[in-house]
Amino acid sequence: MSTDTSDTTAEDAPDAAEGDAPSRAELAARVAELEESLAEAEANDDTKKMSIIATKGTLDMAYPPLILASTAAAFGYEVTVFHTFWGLDILHEERSKDLKLSSVGNPNMPVPNAVAALPGMDRVTTKMMEKKIDDNDTATIEELLETSLDMGVEFQACQMTIDLMDYDEDDFYDGVTTGVGAATALQDMADADIQLLV
Repeated sequence: MSTDTSDTTAEDAPDAAEGDAPSRAELAARVAELEESLAEAEANDDTKKMSIIATKGTLDMAYPPLILASTAAAFGYEVTVFHTFWGLDILHEERSKDLKLSSVGNPNMPVPNAVAALPGMDRVTTKMMEKKIDDNDTATIEELLETSLDMGVEFQACQMTIDLMDYDEDDFYDGVTTGVGAATALQDMADADIQLLV
């Protein structure tokens, strides 16, 4: 003979279940913990992000990503700079000290294109720019890199370009993140408030 229990009410349930329920103090502690986690998450959401892609490695094009990155970091941005192709030379300890300034095709250079195309003119225009940098007491590439790294800027070296150019990862400045792919760079850009291609 079967027993029909469909009419059983909550009041008829065993008292043992009540012993498993958290106390008011435990619930209050859990609520306080959740509120604290929520406050931390909201505070972290206030951090603005900037993502820069650096593709060029000439002396004049090394400065924009470094100046923008260090300035944004000074204003509290979380900054990532992804260096690919010739932009990788900016992160290379030796090559960054020997970046050139092309005189050909640069309409702002005080040299006509016919003269700029002569052999050795890139060396001349590079020396002119280096003198301007020195005379103006402008920070060097190395100084800007070190300052940016100290401020928390993440410099990423494109792994495909490292392989393509046959660079040794040990030749990059200390603190540079190597082994980064395009997918990571795209995700950084997608998450950033400001995206720049230099």
